[in-house]
Amino acid sequence: MRMTVDDKHLAMAAANGDRDAFSSLLARHYDRLFGLTFRLTGSRADAEDLTQDICAALPAKLRSFKGDAQFTTWLYRVTINAAHDRRRRFATHARAADGWGDWEVNRRAANEEAQDKADWLTSAMTALPAELRDTIALTMDQDMTHAQAATVLNVSEGTISWRISEVKKRLRALHEKELSQ
Repeated sequence: MRMTVDDKHLAMAAANGDRDAFSSLLARHYDRLFGLTFRLTGSRADAEDLTQDICAALPAKLRSFKGDAQFTTWLYRVTINAAHDRRRRFATHARAADGWGDWEVNRRAANEEAQDKADWLTSAMTALPAELRDTIALTMDQDMTHAQAATVLNVSEGTISWRISEVKKRLRALHEKELSQ
């Protein structure tokens, strides 16, 4: 009979420098981590970069894991924070790039064209405010309950329910608008 070590024990061992434990954690959670970063960024390339950044920072961050929450809850919080940091950095860069002339106009046009080619749900999700996108990424892609998502996002369960309702309303309106065109 093969025994499986739980995430908490693997995380604690990895925090103490156990490379095999760290490798096991990554193997166990990498695909879900990438799926979440993809929903948060809306771009495969950005999701790959963000996931790589999180994995590179994870050994140091694991020292802050106390085991009070489930490892996945802690990991999703780390991921949400990293995505927020990345959005802030990109917004700062975008503001700095305003007014760079034709090159910037052409770069933005190319980015818009690439975004237009993305699937409908991904592009619809990128139009949502960050807190709605974060909520739907956790509940839809990660199959979290409203209570689990509320813990990760540090809001009430009622707020999660309202956000899900708001996402449905916005996506429905967007879909109806596209159908009428």
